[in-house]
Amino acid sequence: MAENLRDGFIRCRQGTLELFEAIDDSTFRHQVHPDFSPVGWHLGHIAYTEALWLLQHCAGMAPLRPQYHKLLAADGLPKSERVNLPEFPEIVAYLDEVRDRTFSYLEMAPISEQERLWRFILQHESQHTETIGFLLNLQRGPWQPTADSPASPVADRSESDDIEIPGGDFWQGNDRPDALDNERSSHLYSLPTYAIDRYPVTCAQYRQFIDARGYQTPAYWSPEGWNWVRTHQIDRPLYWTGDRTFDTHPVCGVSYYEAEAYARFAGKRLPTESEWEKAASWNPDGEIQQLYPWGDRFPTATHCNHDNAHPHTTPVDAYPQGASPYGCYDMLGNVWEWTASTFDRYPGFSAFPYRGYSQTYFDGEHRVLRGGSFVTRPWAMRCSFRNWYHPWIRQIFAGFRCARSL
Repeated sequence: MAENLRDGFIRCRQGTLELFEAIDDSTFRHQVHPDFSPVGWHLGHIAYTEALWLLQHCAGMAPLRPQYHKLLAADGLPKSERVNLPEFPEIVAYLDEVRDRTFSYLEMAPISEQERLWRFILQHESQHTETIGFLLNLQRGPWQPTADSPASPVADRSESDDIEIPGGDFWQGNDRPDALDNERSSHLYSLPTYAIDRYPVTCAQYRQFIDARGYQTPAYWSPEGWNWVRTHQIDRPLYWTGDRTFDTHPVCGVSYYEAEAYARFAGKRLPTESEWEKAASWNPDGEIQQLYPWGDRFPTATHCNHDNAHPHTTPVDAYPQGASPYGCYDMLGNVWEWTASTFDRYPGFSAFPYRGYSQTYFDGEHRVLRGGSFVTRPWAMRCSFRNWYHPWIRQIFAGFRCARSL
């Protein structure tokens, strides 16, 4: 088990540092959006959190570089004041120092007792590298088509656009060691029969909403959404290029409000997170819950677009090997998918490793996203994984698929 953790920590860190290759100091410390910290802060925070939980709490070591604690703690400084960072080489030296001590401790740590915390730290780095990924994207500007993007296999469009999911019980949630507190506890949940889209909504489909003056038609919007779209003068998704090369790709950079408005325009609705999870994870043949849509095998490049394998989205039908037992494509990777559900606790919830990780956000204001994006790391991607954001956020790589009641 210790060797497996060590390998995961090494692979994850390699991917983290690759994001910073040839980065300049201005990009490193620039706050590109007021809701998010500079990418350099996220890199330092990764080291700080690893040291706090594994070295201080578990190993009982004294704090490393206490001068960083106020700067790099999640509750230390307002985001606008996190631009005064040490230089990139100094942050990397801090990462290396923490990691050397972490691996020394790993050789003697009681992993059977601590495994859940070690896997939390691995996922914590994964989640922050995702944030780094979309913040760097915001600074780089519009996407450009690339030759290495996998071509669409041109799925049989005679297939129904949506799939009927029979009603009944299924297991929702996750109790494995890598499950975060908000995924627990696994519980039996019953749903009526419903239908869900085979693919995420594509740019070509979303163009119909734009061309039909969807952004100018209040009937498609909730009162909150209409106020938001008018106040901020929104008339297209954040990552919209208009390039028809992306027509078969999922629409990306939409808020919950935009996803909800499109679904109403299409005569459908957004799925609940329970409906999404059943369509992604439940195998009706064996009546078993799968960790990933394709089974329990760790994600690879043949299953979905993730882990920065491509610089942007890919066609929604480019990964047939990643389809769920019900036949849904792109349930993991490519774009996060908004659901109709408000982020809340599951039965048996217990905060871990601290109250502020999930419990603070059970405020009735955050909406659940599922699935992962093209920058999501494999350690933070599974059918039960829950992401959450305010409904107006669209800087994340988010899209959606629709559902309808039967």
